[in-house]
Amino acid sequence: MSSKYRGRIAPTPTGYLHLGHARTFWIAMQRAQEAGGHLIYRDEDLDPLRCKPEFALGAVEDLRWFGCNWHEGPDVGGAYGPYRQSERHERFIDAWAKLKNEGFIYPCNKSRKDVARAAQAPHQEEEFVEPIYPEKWRPPYNHYKKVECPGASNWRFRLPQKRTIEFNDLRLGHCAFECLSDFGDFLVWRKDGVPAYELAVVVDDAAMEISEVVRGEDLLLSSARQLLLYEALELKAPDFFHTPLLSDMAGQRLAKRNQSLTLRELKHAGHSPNSLRLSKEWRTGLNP
Repeated sequence: MSSKYRGRIAPTPTGYLHLGHARTFWIAMQRAQEAGGHLIYRDEDLDPLRCKPEFALGAVEDLRWFGCNWHEGPDVGGAYGPYRQSERHERFIDAWAKLKNEGFIYPCNKSRKDVARAAQAPHQEEEFVEPIYPEKWRPPYNHYKKVECPGASNWRFRLPQKRTIEFNDLRLGHCAFECLSDFGDFLVWRKDGVPAYELAVVVDDAAMEISEVVRGEDLLLSSARQLLLYEALELKAPDFFHTPLLSDMAGQRLAKRNQSLTLRELKHAGHSPNSLRLSKEWRTGLNP
């Protein structure tokens, strides 16, 4: 790492942050500080139905209370700074057009349930195996090349045949994923008119010249997908550092959908940031 280090913290305001989020963002902050680098705050507020202003402001307030600091981004007063994904639509459209014009993506009218139902039996029985989008559902190359906008369709990235995506994670070491085996054709654009996570973060991380992405292990497979997008868009990919995930006392991973205790609930219960950082749960998994 060097003074050219540029990191980011990028919460999605679909709920209040929990301790797992805080640890990931804390690690991102520490790595930026150790490198003498720059840390950016980006509000990933693309989902028009689930992202709420009160969660966006709450994330800033809770992270400031916890002790997190950054160099670019919002302040507690509610000025959300220069980086809100919902305000960067033109960049995402430009990336979609490049991918479409060069034949990397295609329109798709299949839902997640359709893909899950089409998956073969082994995939259905393995809890964390991603259903693979059937190749027979792919349209012919370039028959949609004259399409000028995404429209009300999903768009998927067409994976190459017989290719292994390999990278060195700065915490986990060598990682490798097989195209069309570990993951299938993935969404880059949603039919509700917004880019999917994979495309949005690639475009923004490249535009912001992020040199290292710090995020949770649950997004490890996303790195393989995103490396394909970096390559297709002719953009420089960052390094990756995937942090261990936190679990509650019952062994359940902390997640918004699991209604895990939020930072503000822990604060109101009398916990201090320092006591939380000294807890057994915080230290779990940090020294693999």
